[in-house]
Amino acid sequence: MQKTGGSVGAFIAGVTPAKRQRDAETVLALMSEITGREPELWGTIVGFGSCHYRYPTGNEGDMPVVAFAPRKQATTIYLNRTDEHADDLSLLGPHTTGVGCLYIKDVEAVDLEVLRRLIVKTEEFVRRGGDSYAQITLSD
Repeated sequence: MQKTGGSVGAFIAGVTPAKRQRDAETVLALMSEITGREPELWGTIVGFGSCHYRYPTGNEGDMPVVAFAPRKQATTIYLNRTDEHADDLSLLGPHTTGVGCLYIKDVEAVDLEVLRRLIVKTEEFVRRGGDSYAQITLSD
């Protein structure tokens, strides 16, 4: 994954439907506050900071430290691994998950303090260098 540049504000302004745009603005503000970093576009993903990951298989690449993507069906928030967040996820409110993704159809329906904890824990995981599943090195 690579930074693609462009205006995050213009990207968010073009998000549809309106509810997803509202959710993107909320998550953007939350991640900006947590990370203290400026958002950057990585294609259609809004990311904060950057790091390099390497799996034991040898697969490697670059990615944001924390990130989200406003998709038509749901807002996707990228976590390190959702199985490590079971306690917080049980308190979050309506959502679904994938291996490393959290899907929220309505950010107003979830507990923002729990969402904040999930984002903070993801950033801490990256800053610690990952785990045996993935080694992570901060790029900035």
